[in-house]
Amino acid sequence: MSRILVTGGAGYIGSICAAEFIRQGHRVTILDDLSTGFRDAVPAEADFSPLRLQDHAAIAALCARRNFDGVYHFAGKALIPESIVNPGVFFDCNLAAGIRFLETLRHQGVRRFIFSSTAAVYGDPQTLPMPETHPVAPLNAYGESKLAFERVLAWYARAYGWNVTIFRYFSAAGATAEHGERHQPETHVIPLLLSAAAGEIPAFTLYGRDYPTPDGYCWRDFIHVRDLARAHAMVWAQDRPGCEIYNLGSGIMYSLQQLCSTVQSVSGRNFSVRIGSRRPGDPARLCADPAKFMRAFSWQPRDSELETIIRDAWHWKLSAARFGPAGVAA
Repeated sequence: MSRILVTGGAGYIGSICAAEFIRQGHRVTILDDLSTGFRDAVPAEADFSPLRLQDHAAIAALCARRNFDGVYHFAGKALIPESIVNPGVFFDCNLAAGIRFLETLRHQGVRRFIFSSTAAVYGDPQTLPMPETHPVAPLNAYGESKLAFERVLAWYARAYGWNVTIFRYFSAAGATAEHGERHQPETHVIPLLLSAAAGEIPAFTLYGRDYPTPDGYCWRDFIHVRDLARAHAMVWAQDRPGCEIYNLGSGIMYSLQQLCSTVQSVSGRNFSVRIGSRRPGDPARLCADPAKFMRAFSWQPRDSELETIIRDAWHWKLSAARFGPAGVAA
């Protein structure tokens, strides 16, 4: 049994990955300040520390007590529109605080680090699908801050012999029976669509209908969060110095218009769709080439068909509405 520290483990992807690590027999400690996460999302079997990345002395003491074998780092700022108008906060949280966190870990003897990065490091695609060798040119401070931290991690691997894995996510989506996607405020496309289907908001807004795509809407590669969690668990067995970067996506693009239709079909509910102006920093198309990870770990995005993603997210939403966020009957 390994001792794993999971930062951001009260968030969407972090909580689902933490639950997968626990299922595989690891002892998990979650570090999350709950600024964007939810206490009830923390798996019951995990230890929980409500710390910020900036709480260096407390984190050092936690590491000394628990003697962690490695870290999965999901914590960070992630809203792209906010990053464009307020970039300093993103560089402070995702880069500056991250470096101090790495130094705390280094002084405690931790040398295995798995980082939750993003396809936003690539910017506008020059080729599709996009391999890890695609040029990096972020369109927003979110992507830029993640890319800068990736580069720091590569130097830690080189200088200190760390074992670093960097995952560049495309559009994570879907849910498990226990955990799903929620944010305050909500800005992500599938939760907003499900809210429209549930009648919680009057309409869903599609931003832009004049992109250079076959139907004029953005096209995206959606990957089921269960497939993400399995990928994260797989790399734990790989324990050798170096820094590897992997794309995690399905390799299939769907139009956001198609996404709307699928939500209406799965939910059995019609809802109003409005057309808004383009948002700054949104590429027209994004699609992963996940072949590198597929070859290395015999991994397949087996749950990432669009209807499966929507069905699982919808079922989780209905369950959450029925039982409440802490599993108590509403």
